[in-house]
Amino acid sequence: MVSQFPDMKITAKAPIRAPSAIPVDDAVLPFEVDALDLRGRLTRLGPALDDVLTRHDYPPPVGKLLGEAIVLTTLLGSSLKFDGRFILQTQTDGPVSFMIVDFQAPDRLRAYARYDLSRIRDGLESGALLGKGHLAMTIDQGPDMSRYQGLVALDGGSLEDAAHEYFLRSEQIPTRVRLAVGEEWRGGDGPRHRWRAGGMLLQFLPKAPERARQADLHPGDAPEGAVAHEVREDDAWVEGQSLIRTVEDIELIDPDLSGERLLYRLFHERGVRVFAPLSLHAQCSCSRDAVSSMLKSFAPQDRAGMVKDGKVVVTCEFCSSVYQFTPDEAGVEQGQGCDGEVEASPAMDSGLADD
Repeated sequence: MVSQFPDMKITAKAPIRAPSAIPVDDAVLPFEVDALDLRGRLTRLGPALDDVLTRHDYPPPVGKLLGEAIVLTTLLGSSLKFDGRFILQTQTDGPVSFMIVDFQAPDRLRAYARYDLSRIRDGLESGALLGKGHLAMTIDQGPDMSRYQGLVALDGGSLEDAAHEYFLRSEQIPTRVRLAVGEEWRGGDGPRHRWRAGGMLLQFLPKAPERARQADLHPGDAPEGAVAHEVREDDAWVEGQSLIRTVEDIELIDPDLSGERLLYRLFHERGVRVFAPLSLHAQCSCSRDAVSSMLKSFAPQDRAGMVKDGKVVVTCEFCSSVYQFTPDEAGVEQGQGCDGEVEASPAMDSGLADD
């Protein structure tokens, strides 16, 4: 069954059809398993992911990790019901020291990773690439609204682990996430190498909130021998978790397997409803006007220090677009200026993000 609106209840008389066999890339497919009180989203990424990752020619381990972060961001950001932004950011001491994924509702995404090539090795898992630090998830509702931010400590675990910790501590909604990223190699006249990714988010949302109760968080400083708080999980959620654990990476990224058929494989015994897919696009929101405004926000002496060879050059680290300004256009007063190094990074994100 298909509905245009995920929050709209479908009546028993709604049409029932076979799952579509046509794969749809660069989209989020919301779904519901009413018999188990489960709601979820399935992301499949192809050309949009490939566009983001190939702009920077990331080493495969870095591309895979950033791809996982992009998938996780689309699973979470696509739930926004307003024209805002969902920003996922990591800052750690690992080989990949910084990542940022910016999802602008309803469908635009961009991403960037900073890494130390000398510390990158083939076969490194995501936890080893990240190391220790923190993951921040920020919801920006616009200039007139306050931001909401959730922080999760990273201590050598994967992004899936971090997502589970976030929902346990911040949202307190029973949630499971699966992420997969891979490289596709094909013959023919077109590009032979492509990045692909997929992910699934599953949540237990029963009408009776007591059914979704989870064990209290570890108290940390409890006396030795204290009994940990335990709560028996609802049978429906136990079943839901067992089903999502059976999903293999290849199923999430298989270009020949449609999202609807994958969901049918998992939940056909209980019945699954799908809603209209939400399309995704790799699109940076930087512009010459936005960069110009960002430059004017700096102090005069800082702008003067950006002049090199008689011009100011700013490169967007999201999309690699290059913007050149004369000293006058950059707001540098006559007589000032030196051969300083110029670099624009995601630290200037607020200046580059707004159209």
